[in-house]
Amino acid sequence: MTHAHAVRIEFGSAFDMLDFVQVVSDYMGRMAGLDEDSLHWVSVAVRESVVNAIKHGNQSDESKRVVVEFIPVPLHDPEELVIRVEDEGEGFDPEELADPLAPENILKSSGRGIFLIRSFMDDVQLQRGQTRGMQIRMVKKVLRSGASA
Repeated sequence: MTHAHAVRIEFGSAFDMLDFVQVVSDYMGRMAGLDEDSLHWVSVAVRESVVNAIKHGNQSDESKRVVVEFIPVPLHDPEELVIRVEDEGEGFDPEELADPLAPENILKSSGRGIFLIRSFMDDVQLQRGQTRGMQIRMVKKVLRSGASA
């Protein structure tokens, strides 16, 4: 790997952007040096976080923007890939998320996205966006040959 670059994508809340975001995610993961398993889990986490931003954050309002950033850290020979997804919705208190493993939630058809993202990524932080909405910051560490998790 020679030199990576940060990439920022900004678009209206349209689900037809998911495939494009996925292509960029896969490309940035490869550029950062992620192995195939890590690429898969990052892909699932990015897709889930963008779907959440469009559906839950922006309520599928195409006039509201979604921002997705991919930042290899450091840019030269990255040790991790930082991904940030931000929406323009009302936001929520992450502490009030229902536990998807609680007996009363096991059979619900939704509510596992953040739980899964936390399972797939090395670090996940949820916070209010810079102006409004929510921001999820996800980190996936790059495992080098001979390194163990």
